[in-house]
Amino acid sequence: MRILLVEDEVALAEAVGQVLRKNGYAVDLSFDGEDGLHNGLSGIYDMIVLDIMLPKMDGLQVLRQLRENEIAAPVMLLTARGETGDRVQGLDAGADDYLAKPFQTEELLARLRALGRRTAHYHKDGLLTCGDLTLDPLAYTLRCGSAEIRLPPKESQLLEWLMRRKNLVTSKDMLIEKVWGYDTDADENRVEMYMSFLRKKIGQLGSTAVIQTVRSAGYVLKPRG
Repeated sequence: MRILLVEDEVALAEAVGQVLRKNGYAVDLSFDGEDGLHNGLSGIYDMIVLDIMLPKMDGLQVLRQLRENEIAAPVMLLTARGETGDRVQGLDAGADDYLAKPFQTEELLARLRALGRRTAHYHKDGLLTCGDLTLDPLAYTLRCGSAEIRLPPKESQLLEWLMRRKNLVTSKDMLIEKVWGYDTDADENRVEMYMSFLRKKIGQLGSTAVIQTVRSAGYVLKPRG
């Protein structure tokens, strides 16, 4: 699960980012509102943690523009303790939750888990399907009939995006951004290697689904039969 953390206190942002990574999240950091909006509009994030008091563009402006551009990822606002007005405005603007600063990381993690469960519920308990394949992206398990295997996190995340866009071509660049993030040394060769792994495992399960390579465009997952 990939999170965007938009927080202008660099030391705090880096400390929270480190905690989130230790708990299994992929995290990208933005330190001002404009950069946060730019990254958020990419649509690659499962959740966004957004401070209200930001330079260049405040968090409420960022939130409104994200919602106006149909970015549906759950947003948790970080607010100053006691600022009820900010919380009300944020919830009215489309925020899903808020957390007052200063906060305990345990509470942040608990609230993120709750948002993740809520999001999974909206997607049929988190299960994604394509033909006879069923992926549980939270448990990293892939099933076909009675056969089931556990996927490494990166393979699961790649297959998740192909399933979300089944029958649509997904470019290698998009997959790199969504799975590895902006600041990565992953390249197209790495994507090709992981696609080879996925094809073998789909074949081992006996599935009729297929990952097709579309020359100069990317990949598409299609059911067959």
